Amino acid sequence: MLEMVDLGKKLEKEEYKKLMPDLERRLTELQQKMRELGIATTLVFEGLEAAGKGTLINRLMLPLDPRGFKVHPVHPPTIEEAMYPFLIRFWKKLPEKGRLGIFDKSWYERVLAERVTGKVSKKECQQAFNEILAFERQQIDNGVVMIKFWCHISKKEQGKRFKDIQKNPSLSWKIGKEELKQHKAYDDYIEAAEEMLEKTNSSQSPWVIIEAHDRRYATTKVFEALADAWETAIKKQQATVKKAAAKATKLTPRNVTVVSALDLAQTLDEKTYREELESYQKRIRNLEHEIYIHRIPAVIVYEGVDAAGKGGNIKRLTENLDPRGYEVIPIAAPTKEELARHYLWRFAREMPKAGHITIFDRSWYGRILVERVEGFCSETEWRRAYREINEFEAHLADFGAVVVKFWLHIDQDEQLKRFKERETTPWKAWKITEEDWRNREKWPKYESAINDMLANCSTSYAPWTIIEANDKYFARIKALKTVVKALEKALKKS
Repeated sequence: MLEMVDLGKKLEKEEYKKLMPDLERRLTELQQKMRELGIATTLVFEGLEAAGKGTLINRLMLPLDPRGFKVHPVHPPTIEEAMYPFLIRFWKKLPEKGRLGIFDKSWYERVLAERVTGKVSKKECQQAFNEILAFERQQIDNGVVMIKFWCHISKKEQGKRFKDIQKNPSLSWKIGKEELKQHKAYDDYIEAAEEMLEKTNSSQSPWVIIEAHDRRYATTKVFEALADAWETAIKKQQATVKKAAAKATKLTPRNVTVVSALDLAQTLDEKTYREELESYQKRIRNLEHEIYIHRIPAVIVYEGVDAAGKGGNIKRLTENLDPRGYEVIPIAAPTKEELARHYLWRFAREMPKAGHITIFDRSWYGRILVERVEGFCSETEWRRAYREINEFEAHLADFGAVVVKFWLHIDQDEQLKRFKERETTPWKAWKITEEDWRNREKWPKYESAINDMLANCSTSYAPWTIIEANDKYFARIKALKTVVKALEKALKKS
């Protein structure tokens, strides 16, 4: 692909002066319209050193409202960032609706610089391609406009620019050992770039090759590409018939489901419970330190029907742990800031770093449970979420994270009993709300959604464990056993 690029393309100064005022005006007006429509944009600038990425970004910023964009210069991951799956730091930087995120280098460094320098293996590189494609598709499916620019220059041109920069006392610091190494390995970088362009080019997130020898030509091509993409997005949005708020999906209850067939009569006597609780809590305390030594992160998800005992279960899991090594994240309804981004954004920000444990009291599964049943998202969105969630969890598992997911289930009689107990117990009254009673009335609808979730999102790398929770003692010990088993399995592999 790159050998066919015509790097001799030029734009004369007079022609440039004629084109730019109109392009600048278009971008200024289109940015405002994109903000009004709430459409986010992600721009990726990739290319070899001295290809002019910074200059192009700087020129692009001039006609834009600075309140509506943010530039993210991407450097090699810090020690802290390297303790997370590589896409997590980019999840955190995604633009909210109506804003523009500009990346000077990006997640593609995983398959470029890190590949050429040998920091990632061929297997990891191929895995990264799949993870990147999933990551980008998820953003685009959520309405984001994404354009990726590859700024291309020849080895000869790069060498010439390096010399010019080195002659300038104010800029010479930009050319160090790493830049000179890249120039020497130019052919290796181009080979990596060729594969990257081939494997990650799509109609939804295309690569735009910028012939970057002539800065005027490169500038107008970037401006035109962005203006065209924004105009297309605006027309598409305006052409879409405005639909009413998503209606709650009609769910047909099944006669026999996974959760309806559970044996909820399983119990554990108090003496056995106390003995096993002490034993497993000691073991988990030791495992917490062992996974820290081996830098294994753990993600533990608690979901379940209201009053199933998630809080008590989490308490028994954590009460003997070192508080410096874990965090419990209670999940409530999304805030305005969170609603302005992909629904997984708020969860990506809370992932544990290597060697730590994060426990979620409710999670991203709200997308295919409460949001589905209550009509807070469309059917297209919640059906798409099964794949998105599996891909998100695969990214965690590929990094080496242990992913444990619990569904705590009780029957309706037990739930009613616990609801009434909460209403009549002063220190428990805060736990029961009108929403809990409303959810109870929709039990059959939730049961259908639960069974679809269990069927579609239980994988070898992130399986669901169903906890029969009518008996709290039984439920707590089963959860502790499951965590111990999962952590021990991960340590054997390390």
